[in-house]
Amino acid sequence: MTFSERLKNEREKRGWTQADLADKLHVSRQSVSKWETGKNYPSIEVIIALSDLFGITIDEMLRSDDDLKEKVIQDSKKLAHPKLKSFFDSLFLLGVLLILIKIIILGSNLFFYTNITILDGLPKVISNFLPLVLMIIGGTGSEQLKKKFAD
Repeated sequence: MTFSERLKNEREKRGWTQADLADKLHVSRQSVSKWETGKNYPSIEVIIALSDLFGITIDEMLRSDDDLKEKVIQDSKKLAHPKLKSFFDSLFLLGVLLILIKIIILGSNLFFYTNITILDGLPKVISNFLPLVLMIIGGTGSEQLKKKFAD
């Protein structure tokens, strides 16, 4: 039994119209109609609500329909994407910020004759290349996510 057949069967078992079910889920009747005809699928949030309404497991709702399983998998990837993208964007911006701070300190030492040292105990290789490494990791990670999650 496909998801659409299961949905219609469960709804009719309870004597609900499409409008009744739509009201319970806070969606339009047309959405319920599209789900029941297989023209569209609900979001994972709606699938969870349907599972609760019908008193059946999400597994029972998903197992019968390969297309719906694939949609749920894709939706979950899209939910993970913004968090990962924010992480990589933050790494990139941290690298930019560190480079700007270094330029300001070097400029201040050169033009205003200050004697500000940059992380005195840290090896020069780390203080010189850490911002660049952060920018490369952040930029590369963000670009890979864009390719991986492109629709």
